[in-house]
Amino acid sequence: MDLFKKHEDLLRRAVEAVYARAFYAAFPEHPKAYGDDAFKEGWKRYQAWLGRRYDALLQEKKAAKWVGGEVSPYTQQALGVTYPVIAVNAFVERARAAFDGWKYRSPEERAGILLESLVGFRERFFEIAHATMHTTGQPLMMSFQASGPHAADRALEAIAVAYDEISRYAREVIWEKPMGKFSVRLRKTFRALGRGPNVVIGCSTFPVWNSVPGIYAGLMTGNSVIVKPHPGAVLPIAMVVEEIQKVMAAAGMDPNTIQLAADTHERPITKELAEHPDVRIIDYTGGTAFGNYLESLPGKITFTEKAGVNGIVLHSVKDLAAVADNIAFSLCLYSSQMCTSPQNIFIPAEGIDVDGQRVSYDDVVAAIVQAVKGLIEHPKMGVNILGAIQNNATCARAEYARKAEGRILLDHIDVKHPQYPDARIQTPLLMETDLKRLNLIEQEWFGPTAFIVKTHNAREGVETLHRVALKKGAISSGLYTTDEAFKEWAVHLLEQAYVPVSINLTGMIWMNQNAAFSDFHVTSGNPAGNATFTDGAFVTRRFAWVGHREKID
Repeated sequence: MDLFKKHEDLLRRAVEAVYARAFYAAFPEHPKAYGDDAFKEGWKRYQAWLGRRYDALLQEKKAAKWVGGEVSPYTQQALGVTYPVIAVNAFVERARAAFDGWKYRSPEERAGILLESLVGFRERFFEIAHATMHTTGQPLMMSFQASGPHAADRALEAIAVAYDEISRYAREVIWEKPMGKFSVRLRKTFRALGRGPNVVIGCSTFPVWNSVPGIYAGLMTGNSVIVKPHPGAVLPIAMVVEEIQKVMAAAGMDPNTIQLAADTHERPITKELAEHPDVRIIDYTGGTAFGNYLESLPGKITFTEKAGVNGIVLHSVKDLAAVADNIAFSLCLYSSQMCTSPQNIFIPAEGIDVDGQRVSYDDVVAAIVQAVKGLIEHPKMGVNILGAIQNNATCARAEYARKAEGRILLDHIDVKHPQYPDARIQTPLLMETDLKRLNLIEQEWFGPTAFIVKTHNAREGVETLHRVALKKGAISSGLYTTDEAFKEWAVHLLEQAYVPVSINLTGMIWMNQNAAFSDFHVTSGNPAGNATFTDGAFVTRRFAWVGHREKID
């Protein structure tokens, strides 16, 4: 079967969507699109993996050992799944051997195989959802959407952008230069060749969504890929790797073109992999310090998403209740364990205009606090929005912030999950501070911690957000204003720090969200990261154009 022909129409639509930037979703985000029993069947499949070896991978079967240390944030019980581990040199040797064949496959052959892998990925959305929930702490619906259809759309986007770039130029041409009474004729051929093994380093909170862009961009541009997941969240991405390996093998390719390289907290292998001389490309999502180390490695091409300090500025609004509800949802969604979550909320001491009427600072703060509290305590929505905390370090960070200088506006609230009484839940902590305590708001407090920052006016809030973004980085920001002149000034200033702005969001859209085929995730223009999902630069640095010339008599 010609896999490219099978999926050519899907690829065409995806390429068109990349350029149009309008709404496009190849994979529906509503569970009902996949059948009434999908969640139940996915749960059974997920359960079947617990307490056993993940032996479905088509890579080295005679592993030196099997390792695993994942613990469910909901049950506090170990998953008991183990993964094959061999020496780092062996992983790289296999990747190097597979690369030598894969890089010479045509763009169409590579695209067909990778698009076919999305079919298997789609069939496992709900199995992956449960695995995501019980490794990351994401709520179940979020786990399904983020690690299922949204991740698959991001993978498709990476394939589309990469295919478009490596198909940009003619692959063969008869070149003829007139030289008076004669001409010179050459046959020229051009190949886009991958650069070598590509290591993708995953994170613990979004192990699929954050990893598949690098995985598919690396493979589509002709590189072999080694996936090094976070030891706390291996199972969801292992399933994706398995699906790609199966399609590779069925198409006659070396399944070691993509490998899973699991490790443990006690014996990490990330640095050894990253520093290996044969590893040419690195994708990374995680903390700033380790990201900076990776970017400093000589001879490597790195794509990083690191920490950002995101903020919201309130200037004037039409409906304060709607704004407070929107901010509250952004703060509560997955307990702010998202790189796009807001942290600093700048409110003028003089208050803000609400539909033409002045509302005091205290009343604006009270509206936000009550909205957050109401969402947390909602009997149906609360825990299904908060999810669980992925690891104890996040809880400790929030407790440290709680002891910082400032007034506690909303303390942690004791919440129990009706299905998982042992779930590690920590509700958002809201602290009041001001610009005299820049040390608080200039650092990222990843997790359920947010600061209400009292400023002299809204302009000072925007200027502070701009300075913090230049210094520490920012991935998202929010602005509420009914004044067109203020909006234009604020957006222009934040653009100087390469920060995307979400303006006047209310209702069912939040600044945390990024849509495939439309939103560029991370601008690469400030310290929050040097790469973007997914633009041309995210793929073109992964390959090199090589041209050959042959004289024609």
